[in-house]
Amino acid sequence: MASNLLILRVFRLSTLILFLFSASTSVANVKSVEFRFSLLSALSKYTEIAQFYEQNEFKPIWVENNRSAKDRRSYFFKELKNASAHALPILTNDADYLKNQFRQARTASELGSIEALITLKFIEYSSKIQTGVLKPAAVDKEIVRKVPYRSVNAYLTTLTSVKPQEFFKGLHPQSKQYSSLISEKKRLEKIISQGGWFSDLPTELLRPGDIGNDVVLLRDALIKRGYLERNSSDIYDGKLRRAVQLFQLRHGLAPDGIAGPATFSEIAKTADERLASVIVALERERWTNFDLGARYVVVNLPDFSTKLFDNGSLIFETRNVIGTPVDEQRTPEFSDVIEHIITNPTWNVPKSITLKEYLPEMQEDPLAHDYLELVDLDREIIPRSLVDFNEFDEETFPYDLKQMPSITNALGLVKFMFPNQYSIYLHDTPSKPLFDLEVRAFSHGCIRLQKPFEFAYELLKPQTSDPRAQFQEAMETGEETVVYLRSPVPIHLIYRTAFVDELGLINYRRDIYGRDAAIYDALIEAGIKATPLSG
Repeated sequence: MASNLLILRVFRLSTLILFLFSASTSVANVKSVEFRFSLLSALSKYTEIAQFYEQNEFKPIWVENNRSAKDRRSYFFKELKNASAHALPILTNDADYLKNQFRQARTASELGSIEALITLKFIEYSSKIQTGVLKPAAVDKEIVRKVPYRSVNAYLTTLTSVKPQEFFKGLHPQSKQYSSLISEKKRLEKIISQGGWFSDLPTELLRPGDIGNDVVLLRDALIKRGYLERNSSDIYDGKLRRAVQLFQLRHGLAPDGIAGPATFSEIAKTADERLASVIVALERERWTNFDLGARYVVVNLPDFSTKLFDNGSLIFETRNVIGTPVDEQRTPEFSDVIEHIITNPTWNVPKSITLKEYLPEMQEDPLAHDYLELVDLDREIIPRSLVDFNEFDEETFPYDLKQMPSITNALGLVKFMFPNQYSIYLHDTPSKPLFDLEVRAFSHGCIRLQKPFEFAYELLKPQTSDPRAQFQEAMETGEETVVYLRSPVPIHLIYRTAFVDELGLINYRRDIYGRDAAIYDALIEAGIKATPLSG
């Protein structure tokens, strides 16, 4: 027994000596010329990272044996293994590789190389989870989002100045949208792992009061999707109608409680298809990972809605009409600032519309669109009788078209300006019946509002005790009048086919421009773990 205790003590002492030796060796190694040379060689193509190390006297971030470095390694390797939870490219193998490389490192040169490798992977991961995997404009030129990319120095400085747990916890977007989408992603993945929710659907339109097997099919489909408690009734009763209405509301359909082709089409979407929407929405949230403002406007294109928020609370909402899904008419995505309101606006017809749409019609009939004035280069109005439209083509036509202020003006009686290179703005419209439709994509790119006057009142509230009176005073001039906002309001034109509403409920919309499909394909190509969709 005594001999065994002696052997155990000798073993423990030997282990302690070995540990102290390896620790002192590591300290010596990371301060050596060999360590610095190896580190800089590995970072020769990454000037900004190399400069950070130089400015910090080549102090290692990862490979020392102190508690700080160990914690950083531990938390970072866990993050890499968990990358798929955020719909990022699979990085589990990267974590295992880096961990093994570190364990096998013995020389100063090897430690320098692994320090650089971990840092490069850290920068790549941090950038992807904070500001996205893809470059928006590289996927679609109409996504002109200014992504808030962080500098290498910002990542490394913050990492080394706070606890690793705090750093990695705050790295991804902190919005409620992001966290709710992560929860929806987990829910859908569980459903998919259990076989999905595929079910047969009716082929005929169903109304409350209907009876039969088709009603059972509809009921079962909604039960599977969580909209109805389980039962076996074949009657289209009040509970089923309310479930249908809730489904319709959360999928951008008219909540009439009547199940027809549009409702069946949305019910037929698979869990994989819904997961694709969520994955794309997560990427889009990373692209907009910046402060939206205390008071801001959100135009969600697939939702056909414009909303005004104040300190996170929804204070105004209206339906809208957006650009037609054809080239040069789709509404782009970007953020800007609403600076002023124009009442009784003149519509200066965009040159592309003048040349491609109106000129051919005026060549056939000189009086076509006679509500539009012909304007020359000196901004003088020219009588149409003096012009032979057939003498010109798209290259030579020298005139502009404009519509003077009136209740029939294409811009209605008010427009909201956030001057931008795309000539996009919000405005009124005389075409009111369009707002009754589910899919409202009819404009040349600008956003038409169903309740423009009410929107103006809300924008003006912070600067006057009677916003309605201030707006109406400008309206009553009958002339084009500018009303400036003392505090300009940020506006964000976004595109979310999956989002969480103000009640915390997940909503889905149709990919009207096909942008989400393109983003999803690019994410698959980038290495995210998901099933490619077809059709």
